[in-house]
Order: sequence, then structure tokens, then C-alpha cells
Amino acid sequence: MIDTSVRITEGLSLKNPVLSASGTFAYGEEFSEVFDLSILGGIVTKGLSLVPKEGNPTPRVYETACGLINAIGLENVGVDAFIAEKLPFLKKFNTPVIVNFFGTTDEEYESMAGRLDIEGVSAIEMNVSCPNVSKGGLEFGKYPDILERLVSKVRKATKKSLIVKLSPMVTDIGAMALAAQEGGADALTCSNTIPAMAIDEQTWRPILGNITGGLSGPAIKPVALKIVWEVSRKVRIPIIASGGACTWQDIVQFLLAGASAVEVGSASLRDPFCFSSIIQGVETYLEEKGLSSLHDLVGQLKTS
Repeated sequence: MIDTSVRITEGLSLKNPVLSASGTFAYGEEFSEVFDLSILGGIVTKGLSLVPKEGNPTPRVYETACGLINAIGLENVGVDAFIAEKLPFLKKFNTPVIVNFFGTTDEEYESMAGRLDIEGVSAIEMNVSCPNVSKGGLEFGKYPDILERLVSKVRKATKKSLIVKLSPMVTDIGAMALAAQEGGADALTCSNTIPAMAIDEQTWRPILGNITGGLSGPAIKPVALKIVWEVSRKVRIPIIASGGACTWQDIVQFLLAGASAVEVGSASLRDPFCFSSIIQGVETYLEEKGLSSLHDLVGQLKTS
């Protein structure tokens, strides 16, 4: 038997390393009409805020070469509606639920972590690529001292496994990873979308209603792969990769670079069935390589 399970933290074990990515999977309801969500290693929900958020003006999405630019604007139902209306649905499936969340002040992050410290939530994933309104708009995820302090406060507010989703737009990703670890993070997600834009040459106007957005998809996989490899050499806590994974080969490459699990995002918008083929592909690869466990792959990149 091939063991594809992975233990991220004491409170978070996955049956396989393939998770949905925050943002593209919403709250799983639409995808559940296409396949059984229980096949996933974990479900990462759309990012939540303390109160409902409307998001950006349309158009919000633009497909570009090998990628997707989105400017959704973190639209969500808010934590209260999620707990009352979305979580009961997700609890029906035999897979861990990881709730992505964000805030604009330290207090909002702490409050969100406390509100989500409930049955049915296996772990929480902090999105720190947001502006701190109390500090003049400085992003939480761009300054090590600010990030470490924030993570430390959130760590005290919850007993759940705490995952910090790092921003790729920093000078030293290793320093940010270490700051999150020292603040008390149990694991890291590496990483988020890359700022991008699209222009209509006929109208001379931006295509997106928000002018700029975040690039995801295969175009950013090489960047995400390098970030995972770099961070894995700095920290001792597990890494969840995110950025451009579309195939089982991508999953294997991220594992070799040092990730313990991988989130699949924009690929699922093109093909909702991709999860099952990716999971099966990883199992087949392990079997063909004569490997009995997923752990035989993690961090095994040969650089010499």
C-alpha cells in the first residue's frame, strides 16, 4: 500500500497532499456538485473577514498567457455567516477544513482567530498580504518585526493549527518565514499571487475594474517553486505550496523542493475534475518509483 498521508501539525493530518486553494474554491458548494470533496487532502476556504465584504468593481478576472489575473477584492460572506451557513455544509465531508482569514488591524486578526476556534475547523490560514490601516497602510506581510508580533498575538488567540500565508512581494522571503515561525506559526503557505495588470489597446483602458490584480496559474509556478525551496532551507515547520500547480508532476516538484502539501487553485476553474487525476497521478508516481510513502519525496531535491 502507498502511504500518501502527511501530518502538517498535531491537529492537522491530510490523507493526501492535495488541497484546494483559497479564493478559487469558495466554500466548496459548487465543486461538491461535480465530485466528492472527501477525496481532497484538505479544503481551504475563501478568505474571511469580520464583516461581509463586497469586493472590487467588475470586470474582476482576465485570462492571460499561462495564467489568470483576478481582482476579486476579497469578497466574502463574513465570519458569522460562514459559521452559521457554510461550515455545517463543509463538515459533511471527510476532510479537514482550513479557514483562510484576514484583517486590517491586529485586533481584527485576533478576533477572527478566536471566532474560528470552534469544532469543525481543523486549522486557520492567515492571509498577511493586507494593509494595516493602523500603520498607514503598511502590509503586515512585508516587515519581519510587524509579522512576528502579529503572529504572536494570533497564536495566543487560538488553539487551532496556525498557518501563515506569506506574500511573495518581499525583499527577503526567508526572513519573513523565520518571523512567522518565531511568532508561533505551525506551518507556512508559500505563497500568494503576484501583482499584475492587463490593458485593452483598443480602448486604452485597464481591463480590470480595479486596474490591477493578482496573477496566478502556471505562469507563476517557477517563482513559487523557488520560494518553497528557499523557505524550506530556513525554517523547521512544514510548508504548504501554493502557486501554479496544475498536474501531478507539479505536486511532485513542490514536494521535492520542500513542501509537505500543495494547494491547487486556478487549475480547478478550468477543470474541476483535476483534483482526482492529480491525486491518482501522485499515487502512481510513488508506485512506479518504488516509494512506499510520501515522506520519501519531501525535501529530497538533489542540488549536487
